Amino acid sequence: MANENKKVDAVIVGFGWAGAIMAKELTEAGLTVLALERGPHRDTYPDGSYPQSIDELTYNIRKKLFQDLSKSTVTIRHNASQTAVPYRQLAAFLPGTGTGGAGLHWSGVHFRVDPTELRMRSHYEERYGKNFIPEGMTIQDFGVNYDELEPFFDKAEKVFGTSGTPWSINGKVVGKEIGGNPFAPDRSDKFPLPAQKRTYSAQLFSQAAESVGYHPYDLPSANTSGPYTNTYGAQMGPCNFCGYCSGYACYMYSKASPNVNILPALRQEPKFELRNNAYVLRVNLTDDKKRATGVTYVDGQGREVEQLADLVILSAFQFHNVHLMLLSGIGKPYNPITNEGTVGRNFAYQNISTLKALFDKNTTTNPFIGAGGAGVGVDDFNADNFDHGPHGFVGGSPFWVNQAGTKPISGLPTPTGTPNWGSKWKAAVADTYTHHVSMDAHGAHQSYRANYLDLDPNYKDAHGQPLLRMTFDWQENDIKMAQFMVSKMHKIAEAMNPKLIMGAAKTADSHFDSTVYQTTHMNGGAIMGEDPNTSAVNRYLQSWDVPNVFVPGASAFPQGLGYNPTGMVAALTYWSAKAIREQYLKNPGPLVQA
Repeated sequence: MANENKKVDAVIVGFGWAGAIMAKELTEAGLTVLALERGPHRDTYPDGSYPQSIDELTYNIRKKLFQDLSKSTVTIRHNASQTAVPYRQLAAFLPGTGTGGAGLHWSGVHFRVDPTELRMRSHYEERYGKNFIPEGMTIQDFGVNYDELEPFFDKAEKVFGTSGTPWSINGKVVGKEIGGNPFAPDRSDKFPLPAQKRTYSAQLFSQAAESVGYHPYDLPSANTSGPYTNTYGAQMGPCNFCGYCSGYACYMYSKASPNVNILPALRQEPKFELRNNAYVLRVNLTDDKKRATGVTYVDGQGREVEQLADLVILSAFQFHNVHLMLLSGIGKPYNPITNEGTVGRNFAYQNISTLKALFDKNTTTNPFIGAGGAGVGVDDFNADNFDHGPHGFVGGSPFWVNQAGTKPISGLPTPTGTPNWGSKWKAAVADTYTHHVSMDAHGAHQSYRANYLDLDPNYKDAHGQPLLRMTFDWQENDIKMAQFMVSKMHKIAEAMNPKLIMGAAKTADSHFDSTVYQTTHMNGGAIMGEDPNTSAVNRYLQSWDVPNVFVPGASAFPQGLGYNPTGMVAALTYWSAKAIREQYLKNPGPLVQA
């Protein structure tokens, strides 16, 4: 029998960006808040202490900050006719674990959202007609628009200490001559810090992109371009371009993370508690399944504990939110055959392709330096910034050079045909390492009826619960888009006049490969919307079925975005928190009527 803990006003499951934001907002509202994090305690010290932290073998190869797949993982199959098998070795995606979650090890690219992607289905039907959307594609509108979210994007940037160059502020163009993005939506204020300096690779990319008629801009980066104190009083130091961002805890306090930007303020809150090594098994519901009473978790000593709470926030990684809803019986599981049910529906990922331009020894790019969010991007083919009509696919892609530090083990580009070891391999590495530029097409991935999440009937985790099953493969639309984007990005590479260009669309004529890294940008499964028949949570991220459960995170996205999801996750969490504070706490119950 589970031990029973003293009741709290709110229990938060998962302490990454969404969990930390919710914890701060709800303690400010006067609630007693308990955050449960399945992983160990992590922080800049000792996890980011120098020089131990800049260790590629420990962090990127042995995956120190990532989820332990021996305890819990997902199973993967390409289609419903196959038997799924466990994802046993971290490769294609890298969920975080411990204090800060993936927010501790992320790179720091900090976008907002293109407004058209918030009303994806409506926009495409209006511009191209309903028949343009392929059969089996299940894209939807978010149920919230950019103007509603803009104040929360601004709030998040001020918390993160984001560096960037605005294009327009309150309708006035201010960034035309200084690296702004002409496709960016209007802003209510400038970035907290100016954009980071451009690496030489970014300069080459910018010049080449401009020469072929594109519109390069400074990437918005949650790596600081100077010292900064955020709205919570948390201090950050200037980034020194050490090249150890993605997969690492920043030893300079320069990369935004829940640990650096929010936790110091929460530590001052007597109504807040964070418990690590607390593995939540399920959300407990009343007999009629219309209200949550709290959660049950396993503590670090292996004891089962029942935590009572009036409000339950599921703010874990995308997979874990969906998994907990299915295990707890919150909402109706998705059935791809009937296209009914909502939990597990609209699972989407990221569609990324990479080109590498190799130069002779007269062009030195110093790839060992870098910052996770610094770089130059092009949005000419992102979202619906170009006419999709002649091309027959849905979705867009930004291109960018995002030099984050090319590592000595995993980041050694060599020409096709080079041996994998020996003197010829060494010579090729010497010829190319400091003379190459890598660029990405970061494609938006759409949702499909054939791609979904459910409980696996065959495999269980360390606690005896069914694993989450991922049924996923690239679809024809993904292949068309990737091939188109690579052809357009290739023009930038050609304009650099390299001696060799390597790479192609990763998704071209192929199945999803779980052994090759794409991104950790998993989306959907507990999507938001305005119809309870096609969404698991409403526009405020409140469960349609259990109104004292809120589910912030990328699990709410009805499809993937061209941009990284973190900025959208943060803004949506602040949006949801405001609704809880100003509406739900005054009158607990559904915020939107079904």
